[in-house]
Amino acid sequence: MVTGNASLPAHIEAEAGTKHPFRTFVSRYFYFCMSLVMAGLVMVGFGRTVDHNLFHANPPRPLLLWIHGTVFSMWVVFFILQSALVRVQRVSVHRTLGWFGAALATVMTILGVVIAVVMARFDVMVLHQANVEAFLSIPFFDMLVFGTCMGLAIYWRKKPQYHRRLIFIASCHLMDAAVGRFDFIFDNSLFYPTLDCLILLGALRDRFVDGRISRVYVYALPPVFALQALAVYAWRVNPAWWQGITHAIVR
Repeated sequence: MVTGNASLPAHIEAEAGTKHPFRTFVSRYFYFCMSLVMAGLVMVGFGRTVDHNLFHANPPRPLLLWIHGTVFSMWVVFFILQSALVRVQRVSVHRTLGWFGAALATVMTILGVVIAVVMARFDVMVLHQANVEAFLSIPFFDMLVFGTCMGLAIYWRKKPQYHRRLIFIASCHLMDAAVGRFDFIFDNSLFYPTLDCLILLGALRDRFVDGRISRVYVYALPPVFALQALAVYAWRVNPAWWQGITHAIVR
């Protein structure tokens, strides 16, 4: 998370000035608590599959998948750390570490696309699985949303009212990989509605604390929802135009 706003402590104190105890708690600790929720989802979700899909996989998975898992796990830890630093008002440390986060997010976006292609080819050529190419729409659109939100968050790093909400949306959009480890959620394409519930909690937080929903959600969520619908359509329907794209990428 990249933050360069010297007035951030004053902004935090203004939030803390709310009189209702629960509203004060939500104002101060919402993003930190949500970072812990996301960490829990990652541990529970991937804990169901990581042993036989990675640690003791047969045949062994590509080395790049190990790197991918490490890098994306680093983001979860980083998100918790940056949220905690804001809460204890260590803004200078938060701001300095933010540039590491910008670099990490850049690597994640590129790596997310690359590993999706690598694993699609692995599934087709090594595991001889059928009908896996169409699923590329999910990680591709995930990285599009994550990368766009992160790019805007870096651009608006001096406007915490935009910055932190964009970071939050970007982080939530990584959760489909975790909740998709549950068969019912995956089989019924419910991973996007599940992560959207997390994002909508952010909008509800604004309505409860500030009395209005931030324009970040107003402007960001419609295109995000549209991209999610398009990704699921490309995966489940697998139209001819998408088949042509994925076949050219994987084969």
